[in-house]
Amino acid sequence: MKIGVIADDLTGANATGVCLSKKAFRSATVVFGGEIPKNSSLNALCFDTDSRYVQPQIAAQRVLRVQKQLDMWGADVIAKRIDSTVRGNLGSEIDALLEIKANRIAVVIVTYPDSGRSVTGGYLLVDGVPVEKTDVAKDPMNPITDSHVPSILQKQSHHKVTHITLSCVLQGQLALREQLVQQIEEGSRIIVIDAISNEDIDVIAEAMVTIKDFDVMPVDPGPLTAAYGYAKTAQSVKNNKIIVTVGSITSLTGYQLQYVIDKRNANPVYVNPQQLASVSSSWDEEIARATAEAFEKLFSEDVLIITTYSPRTEKLDLWTLAKEQNVPEEIVAKRITEGLAMITNQVVQHAKSRINGSFSSGGDVTAAICAISGAEAIQLYDEVLPRAAFGRFIGGTFDGIPVVTKGGTVGDKHSIDECIQYLINNKEEGRVTI
Repeated sequence: MKIGVIADDLTGANATGVCLSKKAFRSATVVFGGEIPKNSSLNALCFDTDSRYVQPQIAAQRVLRVQKQLDMWGADVIAKRIDSTVRGNLGSEIDALLEIKANRIAVVIVTYPDSGRSVTGGYLLVDGVPVEKTDVAKDPMNPITDSHVPSILQKQSHHKVTHITLSCVLQGQLALREQLVQQIEEGSRIIVIDAISNEDIDVIAEAMVTIKDFDVMPVDPGPLTAAYGYAKTAQSVKNNKIIVTVGSITSLTGYQLQYVIDKRNANPVYVNPQQLASVSSSWDEEIARATAEAFEKLFSEDVLIITTYSPRTEKLDLWTLAKEQNVPEEIVAKRITEGLAMITNQVVQHAKSRINGSFSSGGDVTAAICAISGAEAIQLYDEVLPRAAFGRFIGGTFDGIPVVTKGGTVGDKHSIDECIQYLINNKEEGRVTI
């Protein structure tokens, strides 16, 4: 998927490009008057129109010129980057993009939590202060005399502007979607939404991607565009399967895994670790059961999770289990990781769908996957997060498949999901594209 961003100045274009890069897009900024880079690996282009301080009609013309370039490039999503203190030709530039498509709707989020910008009640606050009371209000080229974003836009735009409050956002995606659809049906073309946190922006982005009959255009300083692109990419993945194998039993891993399950509405294959922690026939029986379940779920799951960590998992007493079976404790532990690897290998080896990526959490699990699959090595390309490496399997069942490996004690609640999204954004016919 390709995202095209139209920004009214160079630093704004760069800021949005960085936001997209953090979501695993390969982004670049095109300076004012420039052409599309001859680099097929880019999937996010940010254009500077240098239009913040020009006449409104000139700003509109420059925006339309860039829209044509992005159409030729094949952009799937168009986003309008605006200043986080609402300076510039917001109305004329948004109107120009709306008039290209009768079904295009602008969703405006001025919130930029990492820069101290938030919107509540429609009012833009900069570090808790209304924008009209800050130094930016004294901008000699574009002074700000109002902090109410819907009012600012309505004065500049020919289209109907409406507003959705923070209370609706806090009710969640379904309530927000209902309100968005209602306002669109009532004729709104520009909808301003309150938000005070990155989590609010994620909820808004997820609601936006569920609206099918309209071309929903993010208008913001960067975070919404990145969140929308992230959600849109995840939604558009069809017949491009990612296998996620998690054997780590840390509470952090459980927290990260639950976030993925909730965010992607995933239905994991839960493998019974008690059955795998055995040198008896229960090991083979559990592998057969879990593998059959995995094949069944692979038809409907774009991200197939295979894990021994479930909400009901209790930590095993490996010492006691080893003693009961009269084997060393390390043998019992190894049987668990080998069992997970065996299930994963069988799914990849016999899947009818193309497997476009593999994620594994825990060094023991990754090593077991390499051993069971016959991989000779992992060619390394990048670091997704600290101690989360991106590369490609060399040899064996997984040969050529992109992979991200992560330690079980690494990151925050978003980390596994970010690794999965990195794989989604860096797949190309099952090959790594750098």
